[in-house]
Amino acid sequence: MTAAYSLYAKPGFAETTIERLCSEARISNRAFYECFGSQEELLQACHERCVDESLAVVSKAVQEAPNTLDDRVKAGIRAYIEFTTADWRRARIMHVEVRRSGDVLTLSRQRAIDAFARLVEDASADFVHPPGLNRRLVALGVVGALQELLIEWLHAEEPPPIGELVDVAAHIFIRSLGTP
Repeated sequence: MTAAYSLYAKPGFAETTIERLCSEARISNRAFYECFGSQEELLQACHERCVDESLAVVSKAVQEAPNTLDDRVKAGIRAYIEFTTADWRRARIMHVEVRRSGDVLTLSRQRAIDAFARLVEDASADFVHPPGLNRRLVALGVVGALQELLIEWLHAEEPPPIGELVDVAAHIFIRSLGTP
């Protein structure tokens, strides 16, 4: 898992061979196949671990925040961005390689997006929402916006400061989820 975490982040899933993974991990190809059925299965395990860890961090931050929409949103976004960017490999696997891997992570990616959208819906359920808007679609939209901000952070020659990402994401979330 450790070797995959590094190699799938850079050079990337498509460029990583099982031989290279095994060499990096100092295990035999046979040992690899005793643990995983395929390289795709290993990528999925890496992705799901990143998602599960970040969901736990965000859920805790939201639960511990004061009971206002602004405070919950800011706490959750700050927790997610800080946790994800604390290790660029995690950010890259969750936001770049998940898309570059083709169909390999389609279901895993959809489960992750659904879990984060449900978290947004639950965290904002007690507050007034713009009338006539489907809360589920709004939650999906703000999750997608956050993903794009993190892709920008990963690819930009001069990445925006983390505080700026948090501020922009919080603005998008609050304006989308709050009262009109």
